[in-house]
Amino acid sequence: MWTMRTFNAMRLALFAAVTLATAGACSAQESHIGRWTGHADAGKQLYFRYCWGCHGVYGDGNGENAPYLNIMPRNFVAATFKCRSTPTGTLPTDEDLAKAVERGLVNSNMPSWSALTDQQRADLVAFIKTFSPRWKSEMPGDPIHVPAEPAINLEGLRHGKELFTKLECWKCHGTEGRGDGPSAASLTDNANQPIRPYDFESGSRFKCGTTNDELFKIFMTGVDGTPMPSFADVLKPTEAWDLVHYLRTLQVTRKSPELRLWKSSSEGAEIVKATKVGGTPTGSGVN
Repeated sequence: MWTMRTFNAMRLALFAAVTLATAGACSAQESHIGRWTGHADAGKQLYFRYCWGCHGVYGDGNGENAPYLNIMPRNFVAATFKCRSTPTGTLPTDEDLAKAVERGLVNSNMPSWSALTDQQRADLVAFIKTFSPRWKSEMPGDPIHVPAEPAINLEGLRHGKELFTKLECWKCHGTEGRGDGPSAASLTDNANQPIRPYDFESGSRFKCGTTNDELFKIFMTGVDGTPMPSFADVLKPTEAWDLVHYLRTLQVTRKSPELRLWKSSSEGAEIVKATKVGGTPTGSGVN
């Protein structure tokens, strides 16, 4: 019969094995974020205090809490990250990972770790990089250039609306941006887990940030590991900004400059008035 003493002994043995297995990698891996240099040895202590319960002792997303989560924890061994400033398919920068740790991932079980210091986040990033061999054979991608945001105008909003239709964003996100398009129910991520498109109508934060710059990056880099592709080869920067501004008008409960301008036109006012607010942000169930 299993006893708590037996269970704890086996868990300690597992930790010991992992510690020995990662000792060499830890001593070599670093992160560089601004003026902070992260060290994996220090990050390991933080990981096994705060992160292993979900992400697992081997960083493969199979922690003891994982079976109880609707949205599976990130698999650091695969090194496929949703939130990046780098082109699709490439590794994120150390700063990208640190921002994800600090910000958390909205509509998921990943909380914000803003309570950690900059040095601790840098250390944690360094240790996370020890899980995947990709960090030994590949360099992070070069961050994409985000041009200065142009002024908002009605012509741009109308063009953004046209792009939303032309690029078939509505198939996943729905015509009103509620994440209820005809393809939404059948979408899965790279782990074959169900995933819902973002609900603009109910949401205020995006998975990878809150600003227009961050929204620009989301669809110009893509959300790797999900059906959300990169549009970098499809959209010109000016078109991308038009789409950013139009997407803001779908957030009908958020008082944005884009929504105010859109409602000032007869076309926009009619569309917003016809929108029925309801539901909860994506992530109440599956994301």
